[in-house]
Amino acid sequence: MMTILSFSFQLAILSLTLIGTVELLALTLAGLFHKKTLLDRSINKDLLPKLIVVMPAHNEEIGIAECIHNIKASLNKTTGCNLVVIADNCQDATAEIARNAGVRVIERQHDTKRGKGYALDYAFSLLLPEQIDGFIVIDADSRVDEQMISDFQYAFAQGFDALQCRYRISNPDASYRAKLQRIAWLAFNDLRLLGRERLNVSVGILGNGFALSRKVLEAVPYEAGSIAEDMEYHLRLVNKGYQVHFLDTVTVYSDAPNQGDNAAVQRTRWEGGRFRLIIDHVPSLFKEVLTGHWNLLEPLAELLLLPLAFHVILLLLTLLTPWLLLKYYAMAGLLLVFAHVLIAIRLGGGGLTDVKILATAPFYILWKLTLLPKLWRNARENAAWQRTNRENS
Repeated sequence: MMTILSFSFQLAILSLTLIGTVELLALTLAGLFHKKTLLDRSINKDLLPKLIVVMPAHNEEIGIAECIHNIKASLNKTTGCNLVVIADNCQDATAEIARNAGVRVIERQHDTKRGKGYALDYAFSLLLPEQIDGFIVIDADSRVDEQMISDFQYAFAQGFDALQCRYRISNPDASYRAKLQRIAWLAFNDLRLLGRERLNVSVGILGNGFALSRKVLEAVPYEAGSIAEDMEYHLRLVNKGYQVHFLDTVTVYSDAPNQGDNAAVQRTRWEGGRFRLIIDHVPSLFKEVLTGHWNLLEPLAELLLLPLAFHVILLLLTLLTPWLLLKYYAMAGLLLVFAHVLIAIRLGGGGLTDVKILATAPFYILWKLTLLPKLWRNARENAAWQRTNRENS
């Protein structure tokens, strides 16, 4: 009886990590041999598409003026592009401050449909009739490269329909947690996207710094109301045959929360939403792949690759099993995670200081374990969206 239970336990752990390990290996190797995006900037500027930067904002009165100023600097490098703020369920002066900064503001109030996905869907539905060629989504706490909007224009002009730029942390020196999060983002937001682009599969949507053409939004409306609306919408895009490409020439930056409560809200919202998507979509994705929809294989594997902290915990548990082959597999999997992170640091321009920061990773993993109760609450169906408080207030 104990042998059967032991075998079942080991099989369960293997099933929770194997596909993710294969996915991590494929993306790491592909990322090593990535190709940089080449933009044809010789295109006549009069022929470039007209784009709108859509900025979803919920109670962002503290920092939105600075963000708008930064976006305007990028807009000044373009022709035919504008910024629209969607002030969603705000109880502060966000809308007034945005108007005073000289940009167009759309206000939305709804008692039950709350969250970024609903705000974006509302904004897109109002803006699409205005014959705009495409839309860039930038969060209200972000900073962007000056060439960002211009590069999105050139990319759309070259035939891309959906794009995601680099997304990095702007305050990595604020704390050890921020330093680790920067490294995690270099892996999740840089290396993996480089790998997917090299494999010619859809790179994903990261929720900030992504762009969609009119064609895409008319075919696949932004009807995504979960707390992980970006991943939810990306699955719908791929299911409809569209591919998001990586625009690695420009970057959007956002502060990482450092106060314990704020960091916990952000992590549990992101990862709880991810686990909700696993519950809701993995069975149907398996079925679709088995019936020949191979374009859904990578999104399925991406969902089954758990956040690295939990992936590492499961591999460490696998080391405790008595089966020698499983021990070898776990050791190889852990070495792969380490190599994946080191390569991400190298490609992301990091150095020895970042490698030294990895020594604090066990404490970060322990902190993540303390968040499990909140994470599971956010994995519930219809979990409420919760804003991460800004720390510059």
